[in-house]
Amino acid sequence: MPVQPAQTLPASSLIQLIWLASPALPVGGFSYSEGLEVAVECAGVATESIASAWLADQLHLTLARGDLAVIAQAIPAWRENRLQRIQQLNDWVLQTRETSEMRAQAEQMGRSLLEWLRNHEGANAEHIQACAGLPPTYPMAFALAASQTEAGVRDCLLAYAFGWAENMMQAALKSVPLGQSSGQRILAHLSREIPQAVETALNLPDDERQAFSPMLAILSSQHETQYSRLFRS
Repeated sequence: MPVQPAQTLPASSLIQLIWLASPALPVGGFSYSEGLEVAVECAGVATESIASAWLADQLHLTLARGDLAVIAQAIPAWRENRLQRIQQLNDWVLQTRETSEMRAQAEQMGRSLLEWLRNHEGANAEHIQACAGLPPTYPMAFALAASQTEAGVRDCLLAYAFGWAENMMQAALKSVPLGQSSGQRILAHLSREIPQAVETALNLPDDERQAFSPMLAILSSQHETQYSRLFRS
């Protein structure tokens, strides 16, 4: 029996995912360290290997079980126009942000991505209006943007996770600090971990989705009074 060729993602959808994952997307992700900056000062994240392990743990313990799992549910909800489901998921994101810094990041990046979508060719005006009324968190706005493509949910999650990894790698370069070669090794490590994190998110039911990360919340709270800060608090 001949082998069936793999389904190819249309070029326009692939480009859209690359665009959404790009650090050049004007949503402000580069201005947040998600606890890493204060972890350098207070939790011993002082070398390439420790920073790499720290970020891999964050990927699996918080991103995979929280934002990625939410986006996995939100993309089909946007595509099927299930706006009540979108509201529920957005409320969950807001309710599980344990510090004002984390909530401010989710809200600011959500607003910025929605503004980008308003000026983006082919965006769904009805959904943009519905998203604006939430008001949107970044996972909801990203899910809306990704739902406009023909990409499968898995590919969308891979793009989101890689965009997160690039931003966090850059945060490590500035705050540890590290050189570019170290940054690329960290990114390579995270890239190997991302597929497993995505699979976890895809298979996580609602009652197992969670954002319980007490040490990260404590570090985020300490960031507000850190003596010298490169990143928003």
